[in-house]
Amino acid sequence: MKIKKAILTGGGRATRLYPITTTINKHLLPLANKPMIFHAIEKAVEAGVEEIFINTNPGETDLQKYVGDGGHWGIKIKFFEQTGGPLGIAHVVKCAENFIGDEPFMFFLSDNILLGSLKETFEQFEKNKYDCMLAFAKVPDNRHLGVPVFDNGGKLIEIWEKPQNPPNDYAQTGIYLYGPKVFFKAFENIKKSTRGEYEISDIHTYFLKNNFQVGWREVTGYWKDTGLPEDLLLANKLLLTQMTENQFPNHGTVEAGAKIEGHVKVGIGSRINKNVKIIGPVMIAENCILEDCEIGPNVTIGQGTEIYNAKIFDSIVLENAFINVDIKIFDSLIGKGIKMIKRHGSEAEGHRMIIGDKTLIEI
Repeated sequence: MKIKKAILTGGGRATRLYPITTTINKHLLPLANKPMIFHAIEKAVEAGVEEIFINTNPGETDLQKYVGDGGHWGIKIKFFEQTGGPLGIAHVVKCAENFIGDEPFMFFLSDNILLGSLKETFEQFEKNKYDCMLAFAKVPDNRHLGVPVFDNGGKLIEIWEKPQNPPNDYAQTGIYLYGPKVFFKAFENIKKSTRGEYEISDIHTYFLKNNFQVGWREVTGYWKDTGLPEDLLLANKLLLTQMTENQFPNHGTVEAGAKIEGHVKVGIGSRINKNVKIIGPVMIAENCILEDCEIGPNVTIGQGTEIYNAKIFDSIVLENAFINVDIKIFDSLIGKGIKMIKRHGSEAEGHRMIIGDKTLIEI
């Protein structure tokens, strides 16, 4: 039976990404100038999914506005809230039981970035008629993730959630496939963890301990859980570098004399003056102004942003930023509507700052 439905995550508070996520849903943060959740939707659609259900935080409106009803991708998208508060990842799926019904489905954590296709994973699941299909990846530190446990013969026997002493360097990625009804049967047989949450790892361990057919495959392409700023920046860089030349059109105005190297996208209404140097891959959204600056490589710039005199590389700049200062910026996340300007005539007095909670500044 082919998988036509998927549940995607769109909730959570993403506190490790503060202060950026105090004003924007993490899943709407741009990677390669596209909301993060769009990458997950596209992976699902490419694999054959026709209907997607996205969980949201209570009172959320931005996600619905940006994502829409799925017509952009030729599918159907609906939204639902996780009732009862943050009770764990497995509980998100339980809340979508009425949407899923008796059909097989994929559960995809939308803040996981995958460069490869999901088609082979779907095909393997369908061919072998598995009850559950998992994807593992090797990571440098898996202590904050679900970790598979194998017996001496290499057979998968259980999943440990966030072990302090992992038995191997594999981690459970945020991609899970389930056969009809089996997830909800397992959910009725697990209890909250010591964290007070229903753990997805306990669902999978239940399958393994009760003779369900569980398959797994290693994700050999790039996979990343974008929980930290450095994870976002790395994902942005890798997405940019794997894009093809035709994904970098020039729809703006580039004055004669500007130096453009590599793949550079310029959005409609954007203007690049003659004293600008850009080294791709770089994506510049609509209605931006760049003058007397150096940009790239590995930079995305949100719409309506103005940059003068600065040097920026390996960074994400969100929409409507205004930067007018001779400064070198790297490995940075720059929020919406920020202002970064030079204070004239009083350099000796120091710097004037209005800084939000949990902001990081290195000077």
